Formats: sequence, C-alpha cells, structure tokens
Amino acid sequence: MACPVQFLCKTVRNVGLVLFYYVFSIGITFYNKWLMKGFHYPLFMTLVHLTIIFLLSAMTRQLMMCWTGKPRVVLGWRVYLVKVAPTALATVLDIGLSNWSFLFITISLYTMTKSTAVLFILFFSLIFKLEEPNPFLVVVVLLISCGLFMFTFESTQFNMEGFLMVLLASFIGGIRWTLTQMLMQKAELGLQNPIDTMYHLEPLMFLGLFPLFLFNEGLPLSVSEKLFRVDQLHPLLYSLLTLSIGGGLAFGLGFSEFLLVSRTSSLTLSIAGIFKEVCTLLLAVGLIGDRLSALNWLGFAVCLSGISLHVGLKTYYSKNKGPSLRPLTSKSSELELPLLRRDEDEEDVDSPGDEDAEEEQEITLH
Repeated sequence: MACPVQFLCKTVRNVGLVLFYYVFSIGITFYNKWLMKGFHYPLFMTLVHLTIIFLLSAMTRQLMMCWTGKPRVVLGWRVYLVKVAPTALATVLDIGLSNWSFLFITISLYTMTKSTAVLFILFFSLIFKLEEPNPFLVVVVLLISCGLFMFTFESTQFNMEGFLMVLLASFIGGIRWTLTQMLMQKAELGLQNPIDTMYHLEPLMFLGLFPLFLFNEGLPLSVSEKLFRVDQLHPLLYSLLTLSIGGGLAFGLGFSEFLLVSRTSSLTLSIAGIFKEVCTLLLAVGLIGDRLSALNWLGFAVCLSGISLHVGLKTYYSKNKGPSLRPLTSKSSELELPLLRRDEDEEDVDSPGDEDAEEEQEITLH
C-alpha cells in the first residue's frame, strides 16, 4: 500500500506545482494586457516590476540566511559587470518589448509569436555549443515557422507593429535564456539559485531600461494624471497598487518555475509550458473575445507540434549523452531553499528503489 500512496502523493504534489506555475504565468499575461488598456506606460511598469522583484529577492535572501545560517553569494564588481551585464541587458529588452507590445496586439497573437522563442533559443544554443546540431532540428524549425505563418495569415486582429515587437523580443529572448543558462551553470559564480540570479540581475536591468524609458515615456508620464498630476490621493494609490500586483506576479513566476523544476524536472516545466500556451489561447478566446479562424487554430497546432518535437529531442539526447556543462540537480545543495526542504519522516519512508528511479535532472531553461 505504501507505493501507491507515495505515487499518489507525488502526483498530487506535481499537479499542484504545475497549477501554481500556471497561476503566475497565465496571470501576468492577462494582467499586463488589462493594465495596458488604461495605463499606456509599459516601460515605467517594467521598471516598477524590476524594483519590486529586487526587493522581494533581497528579502528572500535574508530569510534564507536567517534560516540556514549560511551567507548568500555576492559577486564582485568586475565579475558582476563582465559576466552578468550581458544577460541583464538581454533580459530587460525581452521583457520591455514584450510588455510594450500589449499596447498593439491581442493576447492570442502575443502567445503564438512569443512561442517562437524556441527557435531563437535553439539557434543561439547551437552558436554557443550548448546543443549539437542534428537533422531533426530542421523539422522543428519548419513546423514552428509554418505554424506562425498560418496563425498570422489573414488574421483580422493582426497588428504589424506589435507583431514585430514580440518577434524582436523572442529573438532577444533566445539570447537571454542562452546566457541565463550559461550564467546559472557556472559553478564559480554561485548563481545556481534563481533567487540569487534575480537579485543580481534586477539592478542592471533597471539601469539598462531607464534611458529608454526617459526617451519614450519620461515627458508624457511626468504630465500624466495617472501619477504625477493627480489631484486626489485615491487614483495615485490605485495606480501604485495595480503596478505592485504585477511586480508580485513577476516574482512569483520566477519562483514558481524554480519550484517546479527543482521538485520535478526541466522536462516537466517544458511540457507544462506547452499546455500553458493552449490554456492561454483558450482563455483569450473565451474571456477577452480574441477571434481566431480555423487556419489560425491549425497553425497553432502545427507550432505546438514543433515545440513538442523539440522537447522530445532534448529529452532523448540528454539521456543518451551527458551535458557539456556542469549539470544542476534537484538534489544539489546550491538549489536548496528552506521552503523546499522535505521532512525527515518523508525521506525515511522513501524506498531505495524510489531513490534510484529519481534520476538527477539537468536544469535547462526553455
């Protein structure tokens, strides 16, 4: 009876972690689109989110130090500017352009176009030799590209400006996630824990986006009645509250991704991401009223098949050949969080067979 009970408990836990990830991932997409309808300052919104993420990361690090009694990693200025700055710049451009695009396009078009980031991640992974080329990758590229073309073909809600913004964000996202994977897998930096990674990235991201914010939104925001020209306190507090909610969602998204990967595997996160795209599209059609034709739905299915093939190929080749970089495992001490610790009783119950079955999973970012 012990084995079925353990299996049921793990299944319930994994489903709960996936749903926890969905709440933040899908929630922040709809939140950004909702906020952009009445607050037309996406770069300022992103700056507020970065500030909140940094503060929450710093608070979490302090709690972790109090809990474990171990100091957290703090990088020197030279290493910080040379190693972390490129990743921070790519990350903030990806996020900033993505948020900006919500002024022009629907959630369904955003979701579909953003899913092409897999192509650019694959491209830069090949350049940086994080993956080895194989003929099946051509099929992946063709499926995703054809799916995107079919989805945008004769779309009644297509906007070229917003589409190009998301496409550029996806391209930069390929650089972002490739550099992030390299950053987190360098043991000498000690940034294997995403809380530490977010803590070090946010200040540079803020500085990188601030000049662009001043150029595009500085003057309009300074004379806007949303913040600086309010004649009553209530609108100001409402604006600050709505912006703060987005920062909490952004931090929760990063933490939920880490929680899901560390307790299951990167494969689970990848598969959950595929179904998340489906859920987002269905919600956009059902709740917001996005209009999709049969050809658009077919294109979406073709694109998802390409992404699924890519996930399957990564799983197959990772099992047959070890990773070129030092793998991070769910049992690694660098990934330990007080919130993730198992009770000693639970560890005692697990049988040796179960421990052998739980293979160490390489953490890669998709």
